[in-house]
Amino acid sequence: MGSIDAAGPWVVYRMPVRGHDGGVVALCSQREWDEMDRAQPGRFTLIRAGIINEGEAERLARSSKPVPPAPPTSTS
Repeated sequence: MGSIDAAGPWVVYRMPVRGHDGGVVALCSQREWDEMDRAQPGRFTLIRAGIINEGEAERLARSSKPVPPAPPTSTS
């Protein structure tokens, strides 16, 4: 019988989403992260990698605060 965490280790990352300042937080397996980062380098922001179980990754993703938008720069 396979383990429920067979797809791990897990990764928590931030992804840009239109209409959500700072993006949203998501999780995936390390293998999926590697594929996503290879296909679109720099698009996603890694929060933490190497998480042993999915439950811990989900808790981290839910507790991650949104990143506030950068204040406008003045051109004085």
